[in-house]
Amino acid sequence: MKTMAEKNALLSRLRKDRRGNFAMMAAIAVPIILGAGGFAMDLTNMVLAKAELQDAADSAAIAAASALASDGKSIDEARVIAAAFMKTQLSGSRVFTWGKDGIPTPSIEITQETTAGVGKTFKVAVVTSGSLEFTPLTKLMGFNSTTLNASSSTESATESKNALSMYLALDQSGSMLANTNELNTAVTGRCEQFNESGTSIGKKSPCYIKKIEALQIAATSLFNQLNKADPNTKFVRTATASYNSSLVKSYELAWGTTAAQKQVDALKGGGGTSSTGAMNAAYTKLSADTEQNEHKLKNGQVPTKYIILMTDGNNNNTSDDGATETICKNAKDAKMEVYGVAFMAPARGQKLLKACVSSPENYFAAEKMSELVDAFKAIGDRASAIVARVTR
Repeated sequence: MKTMAEKNALLSRLRKDRRGNFAMMAAIAVPIILGAGGFAMDLTNMVLAKAELQDAADSAAIAAASALASDGKSIDEARVIAAAFMKTQLSGSRVFTWGKDGIPTPSIEITQETTAGVGKTFKVAVVTSGSLEFTPLTKLMGFNSTTLNASSSTESATESKNALSMYLALDQSGSMLANTNELNTAVTGRCEQFNESGTSIGKKSPCYIKKIEALQIAATSLFNQLNKADPNTKFVRTATASYNSSLVKSYELAWGTTAAQKQVDALKGGGGTSSTGAMNAAYTKLSADTEQNEHKLKNGQVPTKYIILMTDGNNNNTSDDGATETICKNAKDAKMEVYGVAFMAPARGQKLLKACVSSPENYFAAEKMSELVDAFKAIGDRASAIVARVTR
């Protein structure tokens, strides 16, 4: 039997003996190193898997939103499209290994709200998850798998239209029979021509497009813009009033632009200039309760209201300038959008229109037929942008 001294001596020799230390350290370190390597590999796989899962959720949400807004699909149909889209995205996964149950079906929530007019907005929320198996090296450490989650949400909307009522107060005085600088290539030979007072100066050649003809062409460009925005005539109402030395004719507002186009096409130049009556007709008819009710019954909206005042000259009496300005102020106070178009007009006529418009951007000065057409088209573009707002 060893004595205590002998045992202590043996332990001392063991402590001092360095033989076999590397093998012992390796036996301890290798599993740790392998486990760390496994964790690094799995951490990389988790980042890739999370990105794949998020991309699939985003794509599914966008696909559903697009199907609802652009393709007119029902909510149930959109859910099916989103689920199929996600499974297609994940079927080629580089890191997920799907078990016997396959790719899990995502949770897809869709809510719908009605906006102004016939528009609808949709909110799509997609939530999904996937189980990622760890490598054998990590499993040696006692970790078998982890669950990754991803969510995405998006919104879309169908076409949402906004109603408007537009009234055109148009100059048909004698000076509107004068020539523009645009040759009328549709007429050969001589044609009757007029001076700036609207007095005939006989038949002459070449023939030019008259101011009133240029106005008719320009108004058509405006109406075309409105027709594109409201092809089913559910949101746009238009009418015109024409004037020379007094109000010539004012019409009731009607759906679409067909009636207004006929009114413009029928304009005949002649007489002096007094804008007060036409401007008052525009303001009065737009202010009427019946106009509000027409929109309420057809599209359920309060319309944006426009007045376009156009002239090529001065009012014969300066008192008409003040009276017209007063009506313009009343229209602006009533939140109507007032535009002014001066066509080859003198300084006083331009000054009146500048005082009438709702903002400097609403004033247009045209010296050529092409500029007049561009002015009316620009107004049509702005109005059309209000009528039809589309979000995808």
